[in-house]
Amino acid sequence: MSPRKLPEVGDEVEYAPGRLAIVTDIRKGIPYLRNPGIKEWPVRDPATLAVRRTRAERIAAGDFR
Repeated sequence: MSPRKLPEVGDEVEYAPGRLAIVTDIRKGIPYLRNPGIKEWPVRDPATLAVRRTRAERIAAGDFR
């Protein structure tokens, strides 16, 4: 079994079943997430995050303009 990939800035992650957000910053090892219209928040347990799309995948899909 391979180790779980830790999220990086710009990655889209699932933080709860069916709930997606973007990693906007990592401060002292703690990822911060953001959704449109919602204030940025820290993640208590980064190991619970599942990377759905990396920043590179989001760029290839045209998510950054």
